[in-house]
Amino acid sequence: MVEAGGDPVGYFELEQVALSDARQADFARAFATRQVKNVILVTRKRENLSIHVGPFSGDGRMIASTSLYGIAGKDWAEAGALLAAAGKGTRSRNLLVIDVPEFPQISSQEVAQSEQRFLPRNPLNLEVFKLGIPLEGSSAETGLLSYFRYDLLGKSQEAILAEQAAQKSQIQSIFENLYPHQIEWLTEAKTDEELVGDRVQFLLVKVEGRQADLMQSMGLEPIVGEEGAKTVVKYYIKLIVRDELYIGPEWDADTDWQRALANFLTNLKK
Repeated sequence: MVEAGGDPVGYFELEQVALSDARQADFARAFATRQVKNVILVTRKRENLSIHVGPFSGDGRMIASTSLYGIAGKDWAEAGALLAAAGKGTRSRNLLVIDVPEFPQISSQEVAQSEQRFLPRNPLNLEVFKLGIPLEGSSAETGLLSYFRYDLLGKSQEAILAEQAAQKSQIQSIFENLYPHQIEWLTEAKTDEELVGDRVQFLLVKVEGRQADLMQSMGLEPIVGEEGAKTVVKYYIKLIVRDELYIGPEWDADTDWQRALANFLTNLKK
């Protein structure tokens, strides 16, 4: 990256940055303070390693589009050589480029801002307004960064649509048994004003990550050891009009998304 003329100021694991909208907003504030101009995404898959570069959006989205400049090689050495060659002759205007990678932590104050929005209880008025359910892989689902996860990058549109259809069927089955109120499927991006106009005041949000990271990001005491290191799915509800995030009265994450969803909907009755 340095050979390509870059001045990398910090390295982060994508899964930790993309834990939730609130978490991404924390990182965005930190990036703005550091005057970050570009985001570089490195994705390692079994068959190759790809590097994508795009301008920092300046907000919690991090990037404005998934259409970024990208290169790929069979491993990090080949991809790195291609990146260096692409920027050959370009030097950073910063004369103090660090020659070792840094893994900075965002400040505790920034983390606290997001934690205050996560509420360990259930929302009121679910019977009055509709709950919006964004389907994964659709433009209704926030989080452009997730597109560059190792398990999603390069997946065809046909495969995504097939998975969405199967996912909708599975979610619908769980909701019919455990949720008595109105829902609305969301497959395209809408503004908060448009959603509220359609009487959708709540959004179901799914996040996935290491259990300890998720708990800490939501202001809870993290589980340690083997349980804390497990990759789990957690659901919560976002109240659009007040930007509040309800994680429920009990920690109900699970390694299986269907069990996690059933747990969360069951706990909504408490």
